[in-house]
Amino acid sequence: MTDDADEMTAPAAPPRLRTEDTSWKRTLWAMVFIQFIMTAAINFLSPIIPLMLPELGVETDAGVFWWSGIITGATSFVAAFASPVWGRVADRYGRKVALLRSSFAIALFTALMGMSANVWQFFGARFIMGLFAGFSSAAIALVASQVPERRLGYALGWLSSGQLVGSLVGPVIGGALADIAGSYRTPFYLCAAITIAGLLLVWAIVHEDFTPVPPSARKEPLGAGLRMLTGSSALMALFLVLLMAQLSTRTVAPVVTLFVQELIGSPPQLATLSGIAFSITGLANLIAAPFLGNRSDVIGYRKVLLICLAGATLTSAPQIFSDSYWSFLAWRFAVGLFIGGILPTANALIGRSVPRERRGSIYGMTASATFLGNSLGPLSGGGIAAGLGIRWVFAITTLLLLANLIWVWWSVPELREGPRGEGPRAE
Repeated sequence: MTDDADEMTAPAAPPRLRTEDTSWKRTLWAMVFIQFIMTAAINFLSPIIPLMLPELGVETDAGVFWWSGIITGATSFVAAFASPVWGRVADRYGRKVALLRSSFAIALFTALMGMSANVWQFFGARFIMGLFAGFSSAAIALVASQVPERRLGYALGWLSSGQLVGSLVGPVIGGALADIAGSYRTPFYLCAAITIAGLLLVWAIVHEDFTPVPPSARKEPLGAGLRMLTGSSALMALFLVLLMAQLSTRTVAPVVTLFVQELIGSPPQLATLSGIAFSITGLANLIAAPFLGNRSDVIGYRKVLLICLAGATLTSAPQIFSDSYWSFLAWRFAVGLFIGGILPTANALIGRSVPRERRGSIYGMTASATFLGNSLGPLSGGGIAAGLGIRWVFAITTLLLLANLIWVWWSVPELREGPRGEGPRAE
């Protein structure tokens, strides 16, 4: 680890939030359920997009590869630049408001995607949706501002589980629905309807004990959050961890359906089988993420990050050589056992390093890293598949995970509790 890593200090938890309090638990479980609903709806579309492209006028295999990557990454690319603005707004007006805004935008533009007549209209709807995206980052900021400090890894682990369960069932339901309905457009409309239901649940049952930023902080320029990030080598290291983690895991997103098609041909249930290949990773995440989040509160966040990245690297490599659908599923499951712990553990480290009232801004900034990874990953994967072949995507994914492992080892400090009353400190 580098010697110049900043001390990752955080203020002591406010007296009103003690570990024995229970009100934060109601908010947590409500958000876990809502995160599940929203993620499931959005992931309906994962196995559908590559299969829908020929209907939108994309006729060549290379065109499908490229457009799959571009469309999958478009929303996240725009959101990477919009997210810091929305994070600052969330600190001023509340994270619940941010959840409502994002939910409405997802519903509207997903419905417009379903009505698209050509690939450019489809791309435009995905692109504009990114301007209003940020449901997951707002959910993280809300939960991180409501739970006791010592339970942050536990809470974000469960929030991640809600997201992972959604990613587990969403692609299977979306693929099966498309096969049953005989239409690739139906899942888009259902996604929009479920997102509206999620919006109503946020409005009705989510409670936020909101503490706005001090008046002096409201006058700070937008660049203040960026200075907070770049002024701390520890936070900057974690920013790059999030970027590299999402880049490496999302690189395979546009090619999973096409790789399944390469392995099994084009049976009538192709969308369903592709959805299972997406979801099997989510099943493994569901099994591992709560355990990893809980253990990070006990053995240390950095140690769990290293375990997750090492395991993900070792289990990604065999996908390169998969020669059957079932072996591919097995390795997708193995990767999922480790991938699920990366983001909640990194986000817990970030949350412990800044005051509660500034977490919307800092999570808005770090969400940019996640969105950039979500954008550049699919675009890179589509380009690699088009130029070199699908199996090279898995090879490069493995190298990216290895690079991330090395980066964490050298650059990310551990956060430990100091003597009583001193708060956490970095080692």
